[in-house]
Amino acid sequence: MNDDILSVIYLLLVLVLIIPGFIYAIKNKKEFFNNLFIWILIIGVIVIISKFLFY
Repeated sequence: MNDDILSVIYLLLVLVLIIPGFIYAIKNKKEFFNNLFIWILIIGVIVIISKFLFY
């Protein structure tokens, strides 16, 4: 398989492991969406940095 495909699969598997505990831990909807936005930013920054460093 291509390395990009494996990276996406690994990222999705990590998210599958994290999201149930993340949802269970946060009862407040506003706090949930705030933390979800932060996680999206973190993942986006990691993807962008990895694209610039490895290509």
